[in-house]
Amino acid sequence: MIAAELRADVGILSLAISAGIHGALAPNHFSDGAGSGSGFVASAAALALIAVWLTVKPLSRLALTAAACAFAGLLASYALAVTSGLPLLQPEPEPIDGLALATKAIETLGLAVASSLLWRPGRLPPTPERILT
Repeated sequence: MIAAELRADVGILSLAISAGIHGALAPNHFSDGAGSGSGFVASAAALALIAVWLTVKPLSRLALTAAACAFAGLLASYALAVTSGLPLLQPEPEPIDGLALATKAIETLGLAVASSLLWRPGRLPPTPERILT
């Protein structure tokens, strides 16, 4: 039981760190264009909301699915951003930097944790809340 709760905490921390980094970088990306800056703001907001959701309902399958999808989407969009650019948001490829790689490592950890909780949540006793979520 502790292992599942610890993994959930690591997932929440990964969401919060990624949200903070995306929020902090949003102003710089607005100088690249409204689309790029807006994408960072939307990412920060979505990650923060999912972190709060998982804090309130730590092992909700829907919240874990949202976290996994958010992390996978961010990882895929970064891969596109550095290779070919993102049409409408950032048409030119962006250079790879250390902060981005560290953020992607944190998001990869978050994706692994969310996926592990979805596929093998641990031995948590069934409660009405867990059954309904």
